[in-house]
Amino acid sequence: MAAGGFCKLPSGSVVVALNLPSPTADGTDCVRVLVHARNRARALTRLRNLGMRAVYLRGNAAPPTPDEITAVLHHPDGLIWRTAPDNGVLPAPDLVQELWHPIKALLRRPAAPA
Repeated sequence: MAAGGFCKLPSGSVVVALNLPSPTADGTDCVRVLVHARNRARALTRLRNLGMRAVYLRGNAAPPTPDEITAVLHHPDGLIWRTAPDNGVLPAPDLVQELWHPIKALLRRPAAPA
């Protein structure tokens, strides 16, 4: 089951964050996907319409951080991703973090050779 959560904004819309397995050869990497939508159901529908059929949000164990909310609100599509930290610990300030990517970049990634 993917870790995830949501945050309801004062405008009534929500930001949903999910940690999903990445389509890599070894299957050990995860990506953090953020979706801005009118409600949780619409956010999950947006992901399912992109081909991520088995995406569910159960609970609120890993809600989006304020920085993640700002990132997704400032993106024109309202749907972004980046590699999720593998240990769940926030990185030190001196470490370089990966920038957010539009969801199209994730969907274009070529499958790893078998």
